[in-house]
Amino acid sequence: MLDYDKEAGAYDATRGGEARAEAAADAVLGLIPDPPDRPARLLDLACGTGIVTRRLAAARPALQVTGADRAPGMARLAAARLPGSVLLADSRRLPFPDATFDAVTTLWLLHLIADTAEVRAVVAECARVLRPGGVYVTTVDKAAAHDVGSDIDAVLAPRPRRPASDAAAVVTAYAVDSGLSPAGQAAFRGHGQGRTPRSTIADLRRGWFTVLRPDDPRVEEFAARLAALPDQDRRRPDPRFGVRAFRKPADSRSPSKPVDGRSSSKPADG
Repeated sequence: MLDYDKEAGAYDATRGGEARAEAAADAVLGLIPDPPDRPARLLDLACGTGIVTRRLAAARPALQVTGADRAPGMARLAAARLPGSVLLADSRRLPFPDATFDAVTTLWLLHLIADTAEVRAVVAECARVLRPGGVYVTTVDKAAAHDVGSDIDAVLAPRPRRPASDAAAVVTAYAVDSGLSPAGQAAFRGHGQGRTPRSTIADLRRGWFTVLRPDDPRVEEFAARLAALPDQDRRRPDPRFGVRAFRKPADSRSPSKPVDGRSSSKPADG
């Protein structure tokens, strides 16, 4: 996994910047109902630099938006965008009581977690802190979104890769196990994130897109095939990221299942 403290400074510029953030926020907000006739709260979990979180807050002034991230470098940048509204937190053990938020979002989080038990724990925590009638919104199928049918994808197709921990069917099953019901889906464009052969070679040598270690001889075999492609610096089509929404029943009165034996009625350690 990337060191997100080190990546924080360059993260936005290498991930589509404001254009992608706007597209992501629009997709998410389209799945979240307008706030009820009372103060409402949204948690943007794994908020990163806060580039999307800020847009969520600006678009829905009636929502009290909180950002949370485990990486101090990311959280510092997010806090500069939303002063007083960002905290450090572990997504598996959230420092909030049951039924705190009307909406919880996790964008580009679940695909980073290799352990399926941890993915299940994150989804369960998101469900636990949702109020009855609340909505959980998350990105799914992150890796598959980058496979756009290009010549680069054809070269990379035989590479070994791990099962997707954020596969839509898997996430849906975890959400249902946590008492949530499917409530819609959307997609948005990853502006400026189309791959080039040259950048893909560099990423492959960093260990991205595959379970191959960077020193595995097969990495250089893939790199040679990529280097033979035309237009080394021309971006192929942008990915389209999938988003799924899940709703907690409005008549839900019982707390979600405890995680790791912990009583779900108590705040978790951050």
